[in-house]
Amino acid sequence: MSRLTLMNGRFAVCRLATGSEVPAWATGGGFVSLTRTADEFSVVCGEEAVPQGIQSERGWRILQMAGPLDFALTGVLVSITRPLADAGVSIFAVSTYNTDYVMVKEDRLSDAIRALEAAGHHVEAATPGGY
Repeated sequence: MSRLTLMNGRFAVCRLATGSEVPAWATGGGFVSLTRTADEFSVVCGEEAVPQGIQSERGWRILQMAGPLDFALTGVLVSITRPLADAGVSIFAVSTYNTDYVMVKEDRLSDAIRALEAAGHHVEAATPGGY
């Protein structure tokens, strides 16, 4: 099965006005994902970077799948999301060229790790010493 690394820090998913410019606070170091469509502009970044007053959902933790993943692989993300769904853990997924990231709310992190490990996945902390 897959090896996942729990990234350090807490993250937020933010909603900005469709025509907004990329805000300076969203371009700092660490994990940042910007997604713009005709209907929305979403930012995922460290929650400490998000100013008060920005519409956001805070308290997310990120599990990074070991990559790079071959584009021809099938079922990789579902092998992670199915055990989480079966455990009643909601997710927010982000994919990049090299790999996938699955975000879970911090208050469900222990449940998520138990479900993933029971399904045969290996979860490790980015920093030794625990989750």
